Amino acid sequence: MPALPLRLDRSSRAPLPAQLSAQVRELILAGTLARGSRLPSSRALAADLGVSRTVTELAFEQLVAEGWVEARRGAGTFVASPPGASRGRAEPRPSAPAPSPGLVRLDAGTPWVDPRGLAGWRRAWREVSAARPPRGYDDPRGLPELRVALAERLARTRGLYVDPDAIIVTAGTTDALRQLLPELPSGAVGVEDPGYRAAVETVRSFGRAVVDLPAGEPVTSLEGVVAAYVTPAHQHPLGLVMPAPQRLALLAAARGAGAIVVEDDYDSEFRYDVAPVPALASLDRDAVAYIGTAAKSVLPTLRLGWLVPPPSLLDAIVRRREVTHAGAAWPSQRALLALLRDGWIDKAVRAARRVYAERAPCVAEALSPYAQLAGPLAGMYSCWLMPQTTALRVREAALAAGFELNLLSSYARTSGLTGIVLGYGGLSDEELDRALRAIVGALRGSASPKGSVNDGGGGAARAARAVAGDSPGTRTQCSG
Repeated sequence: MPALPLRLDRSSRAPLPAQLSAQVRELILAGTLARGSRLPSSRALAADLGVSRTVTELAFEQLVAEGWVEARRGAGTFVASPPGASRGRAEPRPSAPAPSPGLVRLDAGTPWVDPRGLAGWRRAWREVSAARPPRGYDDPRGLPELRVALAERLARTRGLYVDPDAIIVTAGTTDALRQLLPELPSGAVGVEDPGYRAAVETVRSFGRAVVDLPAGEPVTSLEGVVAAYVTPAHQHPLGLVMPAPQRLALLAAARGAGAIVVEDDYDSEFRYDVAPVPALASLDRDAVAYIGTAAKSVLPTLRLGWLVPPPSLLDAIVRRREVTHAGAAWPSQRALLALLRDGWIDKAVRAARRVYAERAPCVAEALSPYAQLAGPLAGMYSCWLMPQTTALRVREAALAAGFELNLLSSYARTSGLTGIVLGYGGLSDEELDRALRAIVGALRGSASPKGSVNDGGGGAARAARAVAGDSPGTRTQCSG
């Protein structure tokens, strides 16, 4: 077949396999490579481009994992065809444009999933299919073997040493709150403001009032509330870390008021600026209910988490679960056990952390001339402070480009903070580049830059310069 119009830039920060896969993807989207078209072999393409075969193989593996191409044993690699299409024949290009795809969510909770880990994921579910399910309702605390694995992980990664029988497997963070709230005395619950919206709605669904705790400010009294919901390792959504003196003050306030602290430790494994901050519950098990989740390390749709309640509430929660059959789904628990045991989650966390550590500076480089970063760079999102009129303009620009972007004001109740919360986990590098172009364009049109864009060569910096007209036609690449 004729040579493909591909060009690799060795001076770019983007890895060569990422450049190659992105360009092939663009050729498919443009119709230059029709569905069913045969691609050159990895060996031939490597020779054409003057690169090692490893580069082309990695690019092809990425495209196969994303579903753009398919490898046929003994035949080669082809542009993927839709179900029912004849194989091996190029389809005619459609006379009408395809429907626009759904919006890409730039939310704070969708993680990056390494496509190279799909084999381990499938292996875990094969193990589930071969396992014998319980004859009836299983242990209300959750699968015993899973609780043993979770106890080991909490000790190793969070400095929290608990007996496996002190852990309750839940169907996620809000389910943990639903298990905990009925066992508390009547009264209001304090929640950070701005804060996690699902937690606020869960508290209110039990008929309890929500008392706003200004995020980032010390809590010296919890009089009038029975619990305080906080995210101390990485405040959601500002990204702040609760300093040690404030942690001690919060625990003292809880003891003084006879309240408990509900610690949502949703993404502490994804710090890349410093080592993960120890869990608040490791300082006082009697005053803290600890909540963890698999949503960020595995997938949100797995719907699994864990609750370590204060010892005084454990038996009551277990008794209620036994009566209501409120346990998490057994197949999901078995799959999580296999993923933990085989080291899949450790590998997934390390891979995702590397991606976030590369993407976060790209985002910061693009936005910092025009907006103020609310907290340190960590996790899979960052929060940017700006006037509400600017934030609305940015959201509209993102929407026009095909992206759903959250406003900081939607997380706030009485707080006057405004801005955007930009997640960079659940999308591709190319999508992140397009989103940054749209966002930077709107920011440039809204206010004067706070400073010049760094010329270090990052994809986000090129995005800002391209919008400014300094380098027309330059394709951006914020690699992960």
